[in-house]
Amino acid sequence: MRKEFPFEKLEVWQDARKLVRSVYQCAESFPSAERFGLTSQVTRAAVSVANNLAEGSGRASLKDQAHFSSQAYSSLMETACDLILSNDLGFSAKDATDPILNQAYDLSVRIHNLRESQLRRATQA
Repeated sequence: MRKEFPFEKLEVWQDARKLVRSVYQCAESFPSAERFGLTSQVTRAAVSVANNLAEGSGRASLKDQAHFSSQAYSSLMETACDLILSNDLGFSAKDATDPILNQAYDLSVRIHNLRESQLRRATQA
């Protein structure tokens, strides 16, 4: 059994990891001509959400942690935008992206709350 990194225990990171899987599965339906376009953009943005949460968890100060939570939130907004655009362009169906967008929305609330908590605790310290 391998040892776990501290960020792997964070529920918000676990949810971001699930989002990455969902986005990659959805992006498989995009046209092959988009491999270096929207497909790459949306998958990189989704991965960035999880990466920023992991990186922030390794920061010593709560203010630094909040910065990376903010970065994760921004990447999540980019992911959502890209999924909406994929619908507009006919690369994916709404019935494929709507559940992922709902997943992203729920995650956005959790990341926002995490960031607010980090900032609140930073000012109390």
